[in-house]
Amino acid sequence: MSRLPATIVIFAGFFLIGKLFILWGILLPDIATDLGMSEVISGALFSLFSVGMMLGAVIGGKYASRFEYMPLLASLFGMNTVLLFLVTMLTTWQWFLVLAVLIGVVSSTIFTIGHTLIARMYAEKRFTMMGLMDFMFSLGTFAASFYVTLLYRVEESWRIPLQVLACVMIVLSCYAYIAARSQAKLLKGQPTTPKKTLAFSAIVKQPVFIFLAFLTFGYGAVEFGNANWFVSYAQNGLGFSGEQARNLLACFTAGMVISRLTFPFLLRFLSVHRLIVCMATASLLGVFALKLMPTLYGIGAGNLLLGLGLGGLFPLALSAAMNIDSDNGPVLSGISIIGNSTGVQVASFSTGLWANFAPLSTAFWVLPLCGCVLWVASFGYSRKIKHHR
Repeated sequence: MSRLPATIVIFAGFFLIGKLFILWGILLPDIATDLGMSEVISGALFSLFSVGMMLGAVIGGKYASRFEYMPLLASLFGMNTVLLFLVTMLTTWQWFLVLAVLIGVVSSTIFTIGHTLIARMYAEKRFTMMGLMDFMFSLGTFAASFYVTLLYRVEESWRIPLQVLACVMIVLSCYAYIAARSQAKLLKGQPTTPKKTLAFSAIVKQPVFIFLAFLTFGYGAVEFGNANWFVSYAQNGLGFSGEQARNLLACFTAGMVISRLTFPFLLRFLSVHRLIVCMATASLLGVFALKLMPTLYGIGAGNLLLGLGLGGLFPLALSAAMNIDSDNGPVLSGISIIGNSTGVQVASFSTGLWANFAPLSTAFWVLPLCGCVLWVASFGYSRKIKHHR
């Protein structure tokens, strides 16, 4: 497979998916008002999206390797385009929950394919390319706040950002299809490697990958718990304006972007297992700052520190796992996404449920608690990585 077209599709796709993921949290106050969603329903939305992510991780991890990856990516981006346009046509929240599951399934499968392809195509510089790939995801999350602010100056409707995103996604789907057709013509008549279904059972029995699952659980809980609820927490719980809340969230996504760009450079000075612990510690300090320093500059600094800690942690941990067993890349990516999605589900729904009985400023304590889980799991994973090295 030619590396350039696949790399363009994956990097651009991760940018768009990153923007989509953060849009749910940014647009939530307007979506909830327009569709009549309570805090519990809002929490259920994120939980069901995570359920879809888990299903997509299982399906993608087990069966994606049976197909040609580029045509499959083209189809998946096309599916997401249709689903997003359907979301923008809704007038009640019930169907929104169904579509959230389907979007989660499709997006998770794209993640699984992306991680697997990049890890295989760039085995000689895996940490760097995995970091750049997830950097594109973070760049999408970083751009989302400004993207919404810009489009809201045209018309303050939550539907427009999703419609514009869907239009860009269908362009990427067409490019992936054209690239796949060109590649198929070049490889016509050449022998192909046999396709096979992968198994999760052999992987989950290994302690190092169990710690990986718990690490990604804590990671998903903190990252998307903050992404999904921070704007509502800052706006409704602390009294910041909508634009201030979105800009404060941009401090978090900016930290994620910087971290994913710089962590391969830090590996020149720190071993993988030490860097994992350092990043988890920074994340823990940042997430506690969001609760204990509820001022404009305090929350901005906390979000930045949280992003700096979290950003490189996921690609660093997954790349280390791929180095141990690269043949089972789709399964390892699937396990990571399942752990991540479970964390999102637990943090998002529990925050919404707690907010139904107490102020959101109190319910936001879910995130520091999840930060503690992340730190413990990261420390255990780092010990296992050190042993394998």
